[in-house]
Amino acid sequence: MIRLDVWSPQRRKHRRVDVYLPTRYDGRRARYPVVYMQDGQNLADPSAAFAGTWRLPDVLDDLESRGLEVIVVGIHNTRARMAEYSPFPDRTHGGGAAESYVSFIANTLKPRIDRQFRTRRIAAETVVAGSSMGGLFSLYAWFRRPRVFGHAAALSPSLWYGRDRLFDFFDSSALPPGRLYLDVGTEEGAVTLRDARALKAMLDEKGIDGRVSYLEDDGGRHEEEAWARRIGAALEFLLRR
Repeated sequence: MIRLDVWSPQRRKHRRVDVYLPTRYDGRRARYPVVYMQDGQNLADPSAAFAGTWRLPDVLDDLESRGLEVIVVGIHNTRARMAEYSPFPDRTHGGGAAESYVSFIANTLKPRIDRQFRTRRIAAETVVAGSSMGGLFSLYAWFRRPRVFGHAAALSPSLWYGRDRLFDFFDSSALPPGRLYLDVGTEEGAVTLRDARALKAMLDEKGIDGRVSYLEDDGGRHEEEAWARRIGAALEFLLRR
């Protein structure tokens, strides 16, 4: 893992970013698809994670054993996490700064990653991913910047945050051309399950057809352990050709 310190002019702060390279990266001249993941401190390091980890190295090793090699860019969150991951303000929690954060990834971070590492730069080889509020942001980024993020993985997205404006936004926006992985655990609560089903129904009405993988994880909770169990299949669906 390579750790970067990246200045964000959009957010006016430094961002800690972890880059996970394929095992054979140094021994080859190949280029790789890239996954931009939110809550980067929770991906692999138990000492940095605030709620367990995704056991990302194990996930990537398993994908590599089945022929899928990717670069993962884990973006650490900040104290402004709720604001940065939320497209629209919530009546109770405020927020609504996702536009500047998505601009940081698309206009500052991704160009640096593309310069520094052997990436496949096109949208069809680029995924934005996250869980909970990070899943909410990933959905928004996919809709807002489909020419940058060709696919999205939204695990247990917090669709309750600014829900009315959020669903109006999805309903009125053109459906991006790429793939979407969307899931929810059945033990995450009635509201979370209801909202995930409502979004899936809306996407079906918009004609997403076979470009979405939707999962209701029986017994799944709102926690890193559950997302670690599901992220491998998500990336395989989004990037396997």
